[in-house]
Amino acid sequence: MAAPQLHRFTLPNGLRVLLAPDRSAPVIAVSVHYDVGFRSEPEGRTGFAHLFEHLMFQGSESLEKLAHFRHVQGSGGSFNGSTHPDYTDYFEVLPSAALERALFLEADRMRAPRITEENLRNQVDVVKEEIRLNVLNRPYGGFPWILLPPVLYRTFANAHNGYGDFTDLEQATVEDCAAFFDTYYAPGNAVLTVAGDLDVAATTELVHRHFGDVPAREVPTRPSFAEPPPVGERRAEHVDPHAPLPALAVGYRLPDPVTELDAYLTHVVLAAVLSDGDSARLQQRLVHRDALVTEVSAGCGLFSPLDARDPDTFTVTAIFPPAVAPDRVLTALDEELERLAGDGPDADELARVTARWVAGLHREHDRLVSRTLAFGAMELLHGRAELIGELPRRIAAVTAADVAAAAKAMRPDSRAVLTVVPQGGTE
Repeated sequence: MAAPQLHRFTLPNGLRVLLAPDRSAPVIAVSVHYDVGFRSEPEGRTGFAHLFEHLMFQGSESLEKLAHFRHVQGSGGSFNGSTHPDYTDYFEVLPSAALERALFLEADRMRAPRITEENLRNQVDVVKEEIRLNVLNRPYGGFPWILLPPVLYRTFANAHNGYGDFTDLEQATVEDCAAFFDTYYAPGNAVLTVAGDLDVAATTELVHRHFGDVPAREVPTRPSFAEPPPVGERRAEHVDPHAPLPALAVGYRLPDPVTELDAYLTHVVLAAVLSDGDSARLQQRLVHRDALVTEVSAGCGLFSPLDARDPDTFTVTAIFPPAVAPDRVLTALDEELERLAGDGPDADELARVTARWVAGLHREHDRLVSRTLAFGAMELLHGRAELIGELPRRIAAVTAADVAAAAKAMRPDSRAVLTVVPQGGTE
């Protein structure tokens, strides 16, 4: 992956701007990352950050409801938004001739989204239906990203359901939404990224034209969400009325991805050694040799690696037959971690998994939209979008001894274990 050619500046209202020209195709992507996510929403307002993401598509100062959709799709483009633990992002991908249109759309809703009682009630119903579809009426819904955090963590910010409780969502008011916007959607709390077929000077002028008059507001001081790691193993059960088989999620705390990035990346490699590909350790042991599970995976982050600040979660998940006791799966996991802690991966194994991970990163960021969103997230979370270009080198620098040390830290006395039990229990 070639080192990105990045240009950055900050507007007087505090908006940080990142430009990443790439003239290889006549396409541009525009994203805005706001420094607010699940962890910032107040108690009694679970799901509020995600609900507000929906409201940002319901019209703005100069545009009626659905106008955003028509302007983007009428230009042959696509758009979306997503809510994460520590940020919310919005993006458009359009032909490069429509760059100004995308900038206008994002600036208009940064200035003043259309928050009305009608829009709020409508979007509460939309979010509730989304929860029914993706969580309540789906096998393994919310597993593990909703179900595991309350076992591993103790504070509301880290443990609560980011999708939201129906009662909390129904009690949201227009005044709550206005206060949330005023607090977290200030231009100084955001990063604007423009990537693709752009001229730096012309794009800079357009950014000033459309975002320069968005009023500056006070930017909130982000609190620390740190909490002590578990002292002793924590366990819980969840009964799933739709799950055909039992499941297990094991959570461990990760090093701080901002201040201990290389240690964090070592755990990314550890996850690959454990479960990436048919020759991975847990695949060979749990699926092929012992036939304890039907599928198993390991990974960093509840959504994806480098998607959050501290604290972040290393997860191992498995689905297994009713005849297998969960502790048999845990014992095999512990034995494989102990083997890695003692010997580390061999040279061929380490080279294979790092090569696969780097190839996957190249493949993902070959897509303009993925690259743009990654630039914005890294600029917001780490202050350095350049990290995207550095990751292959840093991953390649992880040694067998590093992986062994990471595996040694995965102890039973500092983890969370969630068991999903099908309705009616196991045989």
